[in-house]
Amino acid sequence: MTATTTVTTTVTTTVTTTDDRAAAPPPPAAPSLWRRIPARVRIMVWVVLLMVGVLTLVNVITWQALRSGVDDRIDSALTQEHDEFSRFFKSEAPETRQHFSSVDAALRTYVVGQYPDDNEIIFGHVDDAPGAQVPTGRVRQYPEPLYDVSADEELREEILGSPAARGEVDTPAGVLRWHKARLNLANASADNPGGWFVIGYFVEAERADVNRTIGTLGLVSAVGLVIAGAAAWWVSGRILAPIRLVRQTAAQISEEDLTRRIDVPGNDDVAALAEQFNAMLDRLEESFSAQRRFVDDAGHELRTPITIVRGHLELMGDDPEERREVVRLVTDELDRMARIVDDLLLLAKAERPDFVQPRTVWLAELTGDIDAKVRALADRNWRLEHVGEGAVHVDPQRITQAMVQLASNAAQHTGPGDTISIGSAMTEDGGAVLWVGDTGPGVPEADRERIFERFSRGSGTRNRSGAGLGLAIVRAIVEAHHGRVELRSVPGRGAEFSLVLPPTHPDRAKERM
Repeated sequence: MTATTTVTTTVTTTVTTTDDRAAAPPPPAAPSLWRRIPARVRIMVWVVLLMVGVLTLVNVITWQALRSGVDDRIDSALTQEHDEFSRFFKSEAPETRQHFSSVDAALRTYVVGQYPDDNEIIFGHVDDAPGAQVPTGRVRQYPEPLYDVSADEELREEILGSPAARGEVDTPAGVLRWHKARLNLANASADNPGGWFVIGYFVEAERADVNRTIGTLGLVSAVGLVIAGAAAWWVSGRILAPIRLVRQTAAQISEEDLTRRIDVPGNDDVAALAEQFNAMLDRLEESFSAQRRFVDDAGHELRTPITIVRGHLELMGDDPEERREVVRLVTDELDRMARIVDDLLLLAKAERPDFVQPRTVWLAELTGDIDAKVRALADRNWRLEHVGEGAVHVDPQRITQAMVQLASNAAQHTGPGDTISIGSAMTEDGGAVLWVGDTGPGVPEADRERIFERFSRGSGTRNRSGAGLGLAIVRAIVEAHHGRVELRSVPGRGAEFSLVLPPTHPDRAKERM
């Protein structure tokens, strides 16, 4: 039994280890060597490689074109020389006005009088025949060619014995391209044999100019590559300099210092990148500043009730009446802390896409519900000024929350019997407006922008128990509906806050969610 248990445990452990290994995420792949090379070097390498490819193609095409031109010139020269001799051989001798008596006479008349190029050879050969009555053997031009093929019996026999009229043969002076013609007289016999006329060009000598040209072109290409590489290094350095500046600036930026900016003049892509980077830094700086202010304000607002609670608890005596009073005060402060925490959570939720859940409601019904709820806030002369008729696509709970907050804010700035009016109306473009007005002291000009910030209170606030989050919540709710808050106020004559909601189709509202 013991052995069996041990085996089972071992197998189970092995399987578990295998599963764990299979479930573990693979380690991130290391960047390739090419990715680790600096961008400036990579740009230079790509430019040089591109230039190598282009220049290689240009050199190869130029070399082939020049070689083809040389070959065409050689072939044309061979054909022309052959045609000239054919016309000469078929014509009458100028001196005697009679046909040539022998092939040797025709060859000597034509070949000896030629002045070929340095790379050209012209020779003839009369067939060797026993008992011939005319000279036989080779007849060559003057001056001396690069290599006398006619004197080289092996090469001469290779040319004359070839069944083709044109071909090439290797010689000590390089490849010789030749063209030959058979010569036979009308009175040919064993005593007067026929022969051959041969014209040849040493190809390598003709191609020497091509090779020199290609060598010069290759040298120029190599110098061009060096210049292109140096230019690519310099230009890429100039182009990437702002990017390096962005990188260095990003490395120097910390949460404590977000004031550094990048100055990149121009209108190119790098300048646009620097501009966007600066804009991002502006947003980050504003975000961090707002976060610091929020944390400082939240800490201050929460620290005050905590201090009050601690002070009352430390000074609380044994008297039951005193204990009840302390408990009441502590409870009030804890309730205020709870409201602050709820408001902070609400503002945090305002950043989420599901903060509002709009649906189609009737504006008149929504306005009536708001009017019924705000009347219980305080002893004021509540008045319903106007009710809009139409359907709107909003989150009724959030809109009601914003309107109740505005009504509560109006109640704090008015006294018993003062008038607070609410109302709603449809706009011409299909949107809606809901408002809350009071007859209080109004909002000073200096406070009209500040009161919508978190933990901010107006200078004329009577009730200082609030945390200054109410109007910030109102603005967050309206902005979540893609609307805005408008304030119209005359000092000493009250203030009116309006929620301006844009027209929103239900399908488009769902897409935004």
